[in-house]
Amino acid sequence: MNVSIFEMPLDFGASRHGSDMGPSAIRLAGIREKIESLGHTINSYMTPISINPQEYESAGNPRAKYLEPITKACRTLAGEVYHTAESGDFPLVLGGDHSIALGSLAGMGRFAKEKHKRLGVLYVDAHGDFNTDETSPSGNIHGECLAASCGYGLKELTDLYYEGVKVEPQNVCFVGTRDLDSGERELMKKAGVTVFSMSDIERHGFPAIVKKIIVFFKSHADIVHVSFDMDVLDPMFAPGTGIPLPAGLTNREALLLMEEMADTGLVRSAEIVEVNPVLDVRNQTAILAVSLAARLLGEKIY
Repeated sequence: MNVSIFEMPLDFGASRHGSDMGPSAIRLAGIREKIESLGHTINSYMTPISINPQEYESAGNPRAKYLEPITKACRTLAGEVYHTAESGDFPLVLGGDHSIALGSLAGMGRFAKEKHKRLGVLYVDAHGDFNTDETSPSGNIHGECLAASCGYGLKELTDLYYEGVKVEPQNVCFVGTRDLDSGERELMKKAGVTVFSMSDIERHGFPAIVKKIIVFFKSHADIVHVSFDMDVLDPMFAPGTGIPLPAGLTNREALLLMEEMADTGLVRSAEIVEVNPVLDVRNQTAILAVSLAARLLGEKIY
């Protein structure tokens, strides 16, 4: 497989600084070497954006902070992701905060639309990111990005890169969810997304949930984008993330999930976000991010 890696050093979408250094941390943890060791070719490794530090920009709309620089950066990313997918390569995006999903999903949404394919999204995250400017308690766009990609929220977000929905909500599957705002919970139910929360995992066991996820995508999607937020993991395994929450996935569960998704043959793109080296311990969160990417790209233990 040919892989193109895009570093997105963007942390405008979150309140806590530091995730803009996440791509560098993942790079230093050896992601290029790991992917090449699997027999893949890295066709390009680049940062498609040039952006000022957050402190030099005005927050603007308090219900959607830093809207202009985020949309500008994500439009650029969308074009890169689209052209990469169109060429037959695998786009792998390294964040940055989760607002970059706006660009990844816009690029893959256009690709899927032109190929008459159903795009599915596996959203591995402790949070829903399904707020809008009307429901968000913080106004942080990393909490509005998936809702916007599904057609809800500000026009500047919903129509990013091209007008209209980027992924149909019924083709979105969450796993590891454990912290939802009341407004986004109601919108998620209205939209019809599928959610496997940490409570579901406790009730049924992780292997059973993984089987349900695989069945879901085989019936709902022709191609899949995996959006992996490192805060889905328990802080014991991933301390270097912006919003660490207890009672998350273990490293073993996350690695298994990536391996099983690779085996479906449906995954055509991915992003790994919210690595924050400022909060990390000896770069262990970035090292785990490399392992997750490797499993998604076909690495096996035996």
